[in-house]
Amino acid sequence: MADELHKFIFDGLPVRGSIVRLTDAWTEVLARRQANASTGSWPPPVAELLGEMAAAGVLMQSNIKFNGALVLQIFGDGPVKVAVAEVQHDLSLRVTAKVVGDVGVDARLSDMVNATNKGRCAITLDPKDKFPGQQPYQGVVPLHGDHREKIEKLSEVLQHYMLQSEQLDTTLVLAADSKVAAGLLIQRLPLEGEGNLAGSNVSKANEDEIGLNEHYNRISILASSLKREELLELDVDTILRRLFWEEKVLRFEPETPRFACTCSRERVGNMIRGLGQAEAKDIVAERGEIDVACDFCGKQYRFDAVDAAQLFAAPGDQPPVAPTVQ
Repeated sequence: MADELHKFIFDGLPVRGSIVRLTDAWTEVLARRQANASTGSWPPPVAELLGEMAAAGVLMQSNIKFNGALVLQIFGDGPVKVAVAEVQHDLSLRVTAKVVGDVGVDARLSDMVNATNKGRCAITLDPKDKFPGQQPYQGVVPLHGDHREKIEKLSEVLQHYMLQSEQLDTTLVLAADSKVAAGLLIQRLPLEGEGNLAGSNVSKANEDEIGLNEHYNRISILASSLKREELLELDVDTILRRLFWEEKVLRFEPETPRFACTCSRERVGNMIRGLGQAEAKDIVAERGEIDVACDFCGKQYRFDAVDAAQLFAAPGDQPPVAPTVQ
């Protein structure tokens, strides 16, 4: 079964939804990680977290239609120092995590990244074509509730972010295993003129809003009843039919997420320049070359002494090209 994203609306109601199933893309991510001799596979709880993040990132990116990268990060003080899912505007995705220490087979979100309630979730929107001086937008929410209680589900963290940043009620169901990463998102759309009501229309508008919120609440309850096993094992048509068989669901053409990495030799070269010429020389002297592996896809980039020297050479310092004998 191919990777698929389906978006839909509920006819006559200010409610939209989307459901994603990552199969080929997700298994490629895991296979690349396993094939990396220097890292090996992620512990199952870490892989499940990254799968949920990948599914959530696709759902969020498809909703906002942002021309750039949506980067979802979770970081804290547990053995998982940072987990990252990045989704481009064309729904290409990549994920990675930095794990320091042991992760138990039954580790929860708080065990991995929020041992002492210092964990955070950051969502960054990085434009593809920046204006001069333009900085990426970033929103950050804690991994605990209003009363400092620890949150154990990524979906609850992101629901809080959506409500805080977009003022939109959102229901999110996420799941991942070694074969599938999937997610279902239901969101209440803002009413026309919402937040800008005045005079004699206030009472009628409030009544309308209450009625429409009841529709959203009903659909949200149905979506929340979806079990992890159902989300992972059932196809999209079956899930939508079982959940919303009494609703008139209007579906759009499906889209196809995919795995893709944006790493390049040029980017790695820029990173080496950031180390400074002295440190680069020291690494080459010690190891004979600078060997860098992409954290996302595992691709290896090697720079020998000549390559490293050229990174720091001014354009005028490049050796002349030997003339060709005619």
